[in-house]
Amino acid sequence: MNPEAILGIIGGSGLYEMPGLQETREHAVDTPFGRTSAPIVTGRLEGTRVAFLARHGHGHHITPTEVPYRANIYALKALGVERLVSVSACGSLKEELAPGHVVIPDQIYDNTHGRARSFFGEGFVAHASVADPFCRDLSDQVGSAVGEAGGVVHRGGAFITIEGPRFSTRAESNTYRQWGMSIIGMTASPEAFLAREAEICYAAMAHVTDYDVWHVSETPVTVEMVLHTLKKNTALAQNAIRTLARTLKEKRDCECADALATALITRKDVIPSATRQKLDLLVRKYL
Repeated sequence: MNPEAILGIIGGSGLYEMPGLQETREHAVDTPFGRTSAPIVTGRLEGTRVAFLARHGHGHHITPTEVPYRANIYALKALGVERLVSVSACGSLKEELAPGHVVIPDQIYDNTHGRARSFFGEGFVAHASVADPFCRDLSDQVGSAVGEAGGVVHRGGAFITIEGPRFSTRAESNTYRQWGMSIIGMTASPEAFLAREAEICYAAMAHVTDYDVWHVSETPVTVEMVLHTLKKNTALAQNAIRTLARTLKEKRDCECADALATALITRKDVIPSATRQKLDLLVRKYL
């Protein structure tokens, strides 16, 4: 059976739809972890089967904490998605990462505190390796697509995820800079970790909208500032996604597809049947 999609796009603030999709279908997916943020739209883009999901729902009514991350990733996995790109807004913590630029991060610092970070639990334990939380192969392809679309792209950097929904204080922002963080946002965690548990390649296309609040010569970040920059970058994001869909490698050149091979630790015969059934989509090839 052919998958509904192989490439997934999660649109964050400012990117709520993906024009150019053909042969579209809308999927209202129920999962063991609840409903997705919004119906998932699948279709063909530049010949590639693509699934698009608005992370914050239609009309942007879901806070970063309230996003049903597990349901979103589980549903995309169920539709066949193997590679997933997160398009998100971020604040810059470095002078050279200017508003309007795009960062393809290679590291995450999870500074959230109110979110479910794993599919596992309830009698079934797994310890997934996330030393390198973003798929290098997919990140390279996303960076190339942004460059081809005409964007100023920076490859690498640490993406700190805060709980939100408020923006940072100056003390917090300056502390994150001292820690060596590059950009700041509210949704990369736990999305990247869940994608790894689902054995989906994950990369972020992070659009810099502001200098957070550390930059003394710049106005502190506001929603109006974020949306103004995102409006200008929406076309860039859409063009980069089209380029990625057109140039996507046929096969995955990474280890993401086998991320759980050495992660499952619970003895098979003691896994509760209800939990085993709940996670069957993720673990059936190992059990």
